Amino acid sequence: VQLQASGGGLVHPGGSLRLSCTASGNFVSIAAMGWYRQLPGQQREWVAVQVSGGAKNYADSVKGRFGISRDYAKNSVYLQMDSLQSEDTGVYYCHISYRIRSGGTPRDYWGQGTQVTVSS
Repeated sequence: VQLQASGGGLVHPGGSLRLSCTASGNFVSIAAMGWYRQLPGQQREWVAVQVSGGAKNYADSVKGRFGISRDYAKNSVYLQMDSLQSEDTGVYYCHISYRIRSGGTPRDYWGQGTQVTVSS
């Protein structure tokens, strides 16, 4: 499985960014796609997820500011980040939970990460 993420960059406080991630490789289905992040000096943390049934969940720290969406036909996931704050600065990782055979146990994989910097 490969995950190609893009959309990170430098933005002023209060600004917006949209992250994109597309999955490719040998899988028969995707159980969920989402985003994690690693803030400076901290462990990687979960940010948002959308399962293939459509349900979405967010970490409390981003709820109301970030929005996750998926394009099922493109095996892609997006993260719209609004009202960005300096505390959102970090490396953002795309995540996929996928199956290599029907009914199998989902496997997890994280992409390389894209840097998001919020600074004036």
